[in-house]
Amino acid sequence: MDSLLFVKTSSLGDVVHNMPAVTEARRRWPDAHIGWVVEEAFAPLARLHPGVNEVIAVATRRWRGGVLSPATWQEIAACRQVLRSRQYDRVVDTQGLLRSALIAAQARGERHGYDRHSIREPVASWFYDVRHAVAKDQHAVLRNRALAGLSLDFTPGDVIDYGLSRHADTSAAPYAALLHGTSRADKEWRESNWIGLGQALRRKGLGVLLPWGTEAERVRSQRLAGAIKGAEVLPRRPLDETARVIANAALVVGVDTGLLHLAAAYAVPLIGVFMTTDPKLTGPIGPGPIEIIGGKGDYPGYARAVDAAERLLAP
Repeated sequence: MDSLLFVKTSSLGDVVHNMPAVTEARRRWPDAHIGWVVEEAFAPLARLHPGVNEVIAVATRRWRGGVLSPATWQEIAACRQVLRSRQYDRVVDTQGLLRSALIAAQARGERHGYDRHSIREPVASWFYDVRHAVAKDQHAVLRNRALAGLSLDFTPGDVIDYGLSRHADTSAAPYAALLHGTSRADKEWRESNWIGLGQALRRKGLGVLLPWGTEAERVRSQRLAGAIKGAEVLPRRPLDETARVIANAALVVGVDTGLLHLAAAYAVPLIGVFMTTDPKLTGPIGPGPIEIIGGKGDYPGYARAVDAAERLLAP
């Protein structure tokens, strides 16, 4: 096989979840040209994977807001031209949405995706040449690997390998990254819990870094830093630079958010704090040490996170 294309456009966590499938595709087809279609905001993450030769950035979120603009249609036409400039042996849509299926349909090659019983939006399956049955009650990483394996002629292995190298900076003082931002209010952890945890980590000698992505998260970071002596609010950074911050952490604590999955990809010791979502389906999964506290109907206090941190940080 000479050329493969993955379509996994968003969101941040979904992009990270696709990385093990790319790793195994590269292992199965070491000389193939592997492309990846991804939303422009997450293109820096896709470029971090050493098995990817080409990242094709799309801007469907931005395009929807400017559908009447000639500039939008020029961008769409240019993107379609890129997608059609190469003949792919297989095109694999691991996103499973109508939006991603329409993107896959623009590429030249045999299109693979979930069948109508396995997919989130059944109408998307109409656009595939080959449809595969994949159990829906699996973790998202396992579903991506299963679909990629069926599409690209490999059997997923026992080890989940995201393909990322940590390259820890041993000269830096150890720190914890607290990922308090999330896309849904019902996934948020009370600020009093973040403060209690942050103060406990400072007493253990760890620095506390507070990344943020939106203005509301920046303001919250400032409030938390005001109550956690010595905590540092980071400047807003591109995703690849944020990835380095996470990769070099001694500990990552986060709610159900995409950056938490990036910590799992780098095998950083991490604590996942869940309130309303099921960690069995969307929680962090990977080769590193992971502790999960909370879950549906189980709202954890910060003392449980402190106990988990002591276990993870033990010599």
